[in-house]
Amino acid sequence: MQTTPNSQPTDQRKGLVLLAVGIGTFMSALDASVVNTILPIMRQAFNSQVATIEWVVVVYLLVVSGLLLTFGRLGDLHGQRRVYLLGFVIFVSSSVLCGLAPTASLLVVFRAIQALGAAMLFANSPAILTKTYPASQRGHALGLQATMTYLGLTVGPSLGGWLTQVFSWRAVFYINLPVGLLALVLSWINVPHDRLENNSERFDFPGALLFISGLVAFLLALNQGSSWGWRSPLILGLSGGAFLILGVFIWWEKRVKFPMLDLRLFKHPVFSTATVSAVCNYIALYIVLFLLPFYLLQGRNLNPAQAGLLMTAQPLVMAFSAPLSGTISDRIGSRLPATLGMLILAIGMLMLSRLGLQTPYSQVVIGLMVCGLGTGIFVSPNNSALMGSAPRTRQGIAAGILATARNVGMVLGIGLGGAVLTTSLEHGSQGLFEAMHKGFLVAMAAALLAGLVSAARRKVAS
Repeated sequence: MQTTPNSQPTDQRKGLVLLAVGIGTFMSALDASVVNTILPIMRQAFNSQVATIEWVVVVYLLVVSGLLLTFGRLGDLHGQRRVYLLGFVIFVSSSVLCGLAPTASLLVVFRAIQALGAAMLFANSPAILTKTYPASQRGHALGLQATMTYLGLTVGPSLGGWLTQVFSWRAVFYINLPVGLLALVLSWINVPHDRLENNSERFDFPGALLFISGLVAFLLALNQGSSWGWRSPLILGLSGGAFLILGVFIWWEKRVKFPMLDLRLFKHPVFSTATVSAVCNYIALYIVLFLLPFYLLQGRNLNPAQAGLLMTAQPLVMAFSAPLSGTISDRIGSRLPATLGMLILAIGMLMLSRLGLQTPYSQVVIGLMVCGLGTGIFVSPNNSALMGSAPRTRQGIAAGILATARNVGMVLGIGLGGAVLTTSLEHGSQGLFEAMHKGFLVAMAAALLAGLVSAARRKVAS
């Protein structure tokens, strides 16, 4: 679909763009949640060590996180449509390779390639929607995209278990072929061609290399700290090296003519506060996703199917509340719903912090539903505020920052949850329930911080 500077896509075309981006978002979320649930099956199939098979997940996380800003910036320079379509081709092709992988080592390699395609999709889909929809509809569109994310996370574990049981674990990757091809065709036909306004700018290769190196070292230290030892020389070296490299990255970006990360974006109070709020929200959210399975499986002796069914309460409520909150924020601005969402999330965390051996399962479900409601109310307005506060020529890098905030928050949340769990389990049989109490209070603090930061931003129409 070609547009001119004075034209806007019709409502039908905008709906088709949203459908194409939504299917891609659903596919990516589905893939992430499915693979985590079948790691034990793949380990058994390859007869591999735990330390080897866990890299199927770890490498995906590291590659996606490290390349989000790079592909966001490339989208700004060469067009979000071009990078997004290429991302689909790489993601679908590598999914087939993952399904065909004869060894665990090759599966890790193919997952790294798959993550390359996923980073292209994650870093450009919000920018495509932001450019397609006017400010008065942006929150609603981003809310519907969030709904597809949560539906993918909800359906993933059960679909993955069914595909693995009926066919094999390889079918989990093959399912991306028909879904991805459908999304690719829809995107090719309907996503508008970009009007590039910064053709004279150059890509900052040194900045990209510094950022990738620093962030990957930081995330790897957080991800493997509990396994390798938080005080081990390797973890300390990775952590120190990460802060040094990222410090050099900031120094370089302030001096280069065309930086990969335009630090002036963070001078906009709405952009900076929305970024900080997003990190805090995902810290809280992933503490729950990390700790709660231990409580349900080990503390209450549920089987995985029962635990998975209980945990769907949260993403289901998020799926319904996100588009509604996005529509409301289009009318009243982002500050109030974003702040309210984080306060509701904090209440949900407080409810979950009281879980014990005899807690009724209905109370667990209600706590998760409150958390899902708070997050759903928060995400769409916050994403809309962040994307709306960035210039049109920086939409790709803004989307990359948004996705990076999500991944960094995720890793920090899992790291904090793991640290609390490891420390608490040293105290004996009651350690698990102590970990729930402490961990969810930490999550509540993160949610309250996100709420305070959201309340401090200026009220904007977005």
